[in-house]
Amino acid sequence: MDRSTRQRVIFCALGSLLLFLGCKSRHPVNPEYQREIEQWRSGRVERLRAPEGWLSLAGLYWLKPGENRFGSDPKLPVALPTGTAPPNAGAFFLENNRVRVKAEPGVELKLGSERVAERELKDDAQGAPDVLALGRLRLQVIVRGGGYAIRVKDPERPERKTFRGIDYYPIDEKYRLRARFVPYEPKHQIELTSAQGPAQTMEVPGYVEFELAGNKLRLEPALEEKDAKEFFFIFRDATSNQETYGAGRYLYSELPKSGELTIDFNKAYNPPCAFTHFATCPLPPKQNRLDVRIEAGEKKPSEH
Repeated sequence: MDRSTRQRVIFCALGSLLLFLGCKSRHPVNPEYQREIEQWRSGRVERLRAPEGWLSLAGLYWLKPGENRFGSDPKLPVALPTGTAPPNAGAFFLENNRVRVKAEPGVELKLGSERVAERELKDDAQGAPDVLALGRLRLQVIVRGGGYAIRVKDPERPERKTFRGIDYYPIDEKYRLRARFVPYEPKHQIELTSAQGPAQTMEVPGYVEFELAGNKLRLEPALEEKDAKEFFFIFRDATSNQETYGAGRYLYSELPKSGELTIDFNKAYNPPCAFTHFATCPLPPKQNRLDVRIEAGEKKPSEH
């Protein structure tokens, strides 16, 4: 191939590339909206990186009725990370849907500024749970699907310190959609499989309908509490297990006003189980598995 022919081939290739990129380019984003999404992303990363954020999770232990001893001894039912606690620090007692903790003599277990020898603990089904401090560790009781577990957080987890941030799709306003809400009369309960532990039951108030790229789509939101101020969506789409996390993504929206609401997939985010094996994430129900690609929001972490 002579020089002039090579140049023509290169120019043609460059022209094709530029045409391709031009076809793939997105409309300019409203600067105010871009700032809103960038601020939302920044807050999301800060919460993940916080000393007691999801990246600090260091253990999840499901309690059996009766005594469940805890400490750094790996043979114990609640085996805390090596070197973070005494080998035998005490015991949790699950009795009549209540959890009580009893510290071994000489073990400094605290609730706030108060030293704890023995007491009943408030779990997260009752509101903000009691958080016990054992050295640098934080322990609390969570309830999922009728099961009780001890969640352990450790701010010194390597996963928290080496976290490199989140990869995203470009901000695209076409994924900020108006939707119509259709209520169920009456509301019904849905049982959701969990990444860890028993299935979780949530209330579903209805479904939302919206249109994306000519496709009429439907999702069911859940209410995390009876007086929830937001809809909670758990969904999969055609990007799941490819560019986005395989188990699906989460999204919150405003509650409907006059039968309408806004769904913004630019705020679709990875569930905690995308970052840790110690989360109890509910998984998308069959009716929330979309056949279209939602190229907006968070992509899957590099570790997955």
